Amino acid sequence: MKKRALSLLGLLCLCVSFSVGLRAQVASAPPVSAQGAGKIYGVLQDSISGKAIEYATVALMKKGTTTAADGTMTNAQGQFTLSGVAPGDYSLSVTFIGYKTKVVPQVTVTNQKPEVNVGTVKLTQNATQLKEVTVQGLRPTIRQEADKMVVSVEGTALAAGRTAYDVLAKSPGVFIDQDGNIQLNGRSGVTIMLDGKLTYLSAQDLRSLLEGMPAENLKNIEIIANPSSRFDAEGASGILNINLKKNELRGMNGSVYAGFTHNFKQYGYTAGGNIYQKAGKWNSFLNLDLARRVFGREATFTRIFYAGENATYYDQETTGNARVQGPPSIRIGTDYSLTDKHSVGIMAYYVTNKLKADFLTDTYIGNAPNQPQQFIEANNFNTNTFTNRTLNLHYLGKLDTTGTTLSADLDLVKITNRGYANFYNYRSPIGSPAPPAQDFLYTNTPSDFNIFSMKVDYSRPYSKTNKLELGLKASRVRSDNDSRFYFNNHEGLVPDPSRSNHFLYDENIYAAYANWNSKVSERYTIQTGLRAEYTQSTGESLTTGQVTPRDYLSLFPSIFVQQKVSENYQVNYSYSRRLQRPNYGNLNPFISYRDPYTYWQGNPYLRPQFTHAFGVTQTFRKDYSLELNYQIVKDVIAEVPLVNVEDTLTVYTIGNVDKGYNLSLTANVPVKVMKNWDTQNTLLVSYNKYNLLLNQQQQTNDRVFYMLQSNHNILLPLKLKMEINFAYRGPGAYSLYEVDSQWWLNVGFKRSFLEDKLDVSLNANDIFKSQRVKVSTIGENVNAFDQYFRTRNVGVTLRYNFSKGQKFDPKRQNTSLDEVNRT
Repeated sequence: MKKRALSLLGLLCLCVSFSVGLRAQVASAPPVSAQGAGKIYGVLQDSISGKAIEYATVALMKKGTTTAADGTMTNAQGQFTLSGVAPGDYSLSVTFIGYKTKVVPQVTVTNQKPEVNVGTVKLTQNATQLKEVTVQGLRPTIRQEADKMVVSVEGTALAAGRTAYDVLAKSPGVFIDQDGNIQLNGRSGVTIMLDGKLTYLSAQDLRSLLEGMPAENLKNIEIIANPSSRFDAEGASGILNINLKKNELRGMNGSVYAGFTHNFKQYGYTAGGNIYQKAGKWNSFLNLDLARRVFGREATFTRIFYAGENATYYDQETTGNARVQGPPSIRIGTDYSLTDKHSVGIMAYYVTNKLKADFLTDTYIGNAPNQPQQFIEANNFNTNTFTNRTLNLHYLGKLDTTGTTLSADLDLVKITNRGYANFYNYRSPIGSPAPPAQDFLYTNTPSDFNIFSMKVDYSRPYSKTNKLELGLKASRVRSDNDSRFYFNNHEGLVPDPSRSNHFLYDENIYAAYANWNSKVSERYTIQTGLRAEYTQSTGESLTTGQVTPRDYLSLFPSIFVQQKVSENYQVNYSYSRRLQRPNYGNLNPFISYRDPYTYWQGNPYLRPQFTHAFGVTQTFRKDYSLELNYQIVKDVIAEVPLVNVEDTLTVYTIGNVDKGYNLSLTANVPVKVMKNWDTQNTLLVSYNKYNLLLNQQQQTNDRVFYMLQSNHNILLPLKLKMEINFAYRGPGAYSLYEVDSQWWLNVGFKRSFLEDKLDVSLNANDIFKSQRVKVSTIGENVNAFDQYFRTRNVGVTLRYNFSKGQKFDPKRQNTSLDEVNRT
């Protein structure tokens, strides 16, 4: 009730201000008889943020009276002007809803000094109002639309002092694993977009970009479980689109930050800044991120190979350490407004970093439990330099006053990897005094990806309730992977042709779509569309001469129905067909070596995965939602371990599991525990089933899986904000694997200083070291591992925000590119 009353009061204040402004304009033309008529002008700003305050009332008071002699209101830049002012002594009374009234005394206009600049007038926000707004904005609001869920984070405590990565990781149904891979509602294969545009980055580099982006710049996150035909068909589990705020400040503004983390084994840091500049018709930005990111793991691997009555027991203990660092990554762009209706722009991204990693293993092999006969020490050292160069050119045009738009995008991406690795293997029979036998190996693995994409999108409203969208897209990808393997013993480097491979991959995709949105009645809105994608691809091994061509046309229909049952209850029905193409690297049949008994190999015969997705979402009181999804997946792409019992060898590869089924129920429940304590809770229950062929026998792997996420935002005394994140993931099934449960607890504190310009954040993650990954395979032979990826860490971050200027509305570019995600 109080919030509604404030809104009505604000509207009334605006109307009064507008009325006074009209009168001021009439009075601004001085009468012919007036001599020496003057002018009073200035700028109005918020005392804390320095932002311009628009539509505030400025009243001109004659000295000694309380009646307004004239008045006006501030414009979008916070500027105000009172013209035609007769000589005399005045004061200014400045008022705006949510702020304390400000009086500027002793403003004198004379014939000798007819123009008076009162300078910058700063209003102080009402303390009571500030408190109410802060409490109301503790948690993000969630809005369910016909084809997506929109999580609004602008102005919430969740965004204060946090990064875009933090906010994304705590969104309903979202889970990010230790490698940066993202799941939605328990399913992998998620596409990430920024302002409707794909980020062209690997999981680790996407994490770097989001960790360097202040959450205060975010407007909302769109969770699109079943995307419409407007989007690329790629992305089996949906799309997460991060939208930045529409309003930025004219002039120069932004933030600088620095942070330090420690996982009790390694230390990392990050530093950088964001600068935005609006001047005239130009709208530009620059993002810099310098980081040392560290990760590692401790793990045990257990395998039992059965051959008739005999068995071989394989026990391995491993330790892995890695760090990634390099010069600052740079993301820079600008838009230029040709006219009020047409704009063009360019965006460039450059990042290069070096990975240094080791993987150290101790392996014991025997024919009985706890009775090893052989010991193998395998030490791997890997170095890789990754470089991503991205260039985007875009155009946006408003073709008429009804909302017809035309946009075009051209994307050029070049990604390179230059890596090499040394493998040192020592074999020792247990109980023998003989020195260990040595087997040294070396590999060089350069790879290149060149991506070209262009697209055009057209949108035309035919009425207030009907809209047509059309689009075309063409893309070309060429990858070159040359994996060279060598023996590195006493004779020097000797090529190993059995484990070397030079692989080329070419892919062309041509797509077109049509999408129709219509409000057929006050209760029903329908969106339906069809997308066609024609794919031509060729994989060629120059080493073996093997060529794998593919040529297929696929149709991807989608339909969404939104039913408004009442003001507090609506139901959305959806269906879409999606696909997931193989990762380019997974198609390369080269060998990635780990130890003499373990390696990974690509699969040139890998087929795309197709998904039929059905959904029903109920939304209650705009905050509570219950979502039911059912997926039928053909040719599931998943990791498959292949076992050679005679050689006790395990080869991990990516294969097509026959079929997969997923039935899930997701509930989002916000709860206000106390006045200063808000929670956002998500409960997921799903049933996963996989049918697959294992050892020439049809196998089924199924499990009921459940996950609970609970985020708590608490306002403590002394302006201290506390955030608690708790999650529990129950046992699950994935392809051949059975996954054990895990849970974790994260806690963070944030305090602002210097009139909220400086944010200091302290956080501790996985406090109880409980986020372990325990997995085992189904079938006769045992293949199990228990890994901990050092998710327990502590960190501190300082961020200073600066702003100076005026508000404006930047253009949004709605483009998408999928090909880079598959590199």
